Amino acid sequence: MLAADAPAVPVAKDLTAVIALQGLPCGQVVSVTQKGDNDYIASCQDGNRYQVRVDANGRVVVSKQ
Repeated sequence: MLAADAPAVPVAKDLTAVIALQGLPCGQVVSVTQKGDNDYIASCQDGNRYQVRVDANGRVVVSKQ
């Protein structure tokens, strides 16, 4: 999925939940760019951007961009 302004709702909701579970500020994901399989850049309504990916061990990793 590649999206700039209107991400697919399930992906945006999933990424919003993952970021919140990590305790990071976001509010709501407003745009998503897919970089690869299970690798996304999520832009939040509060201006924060995060890379959300699954590492080689199957763990979800969220890093600020």
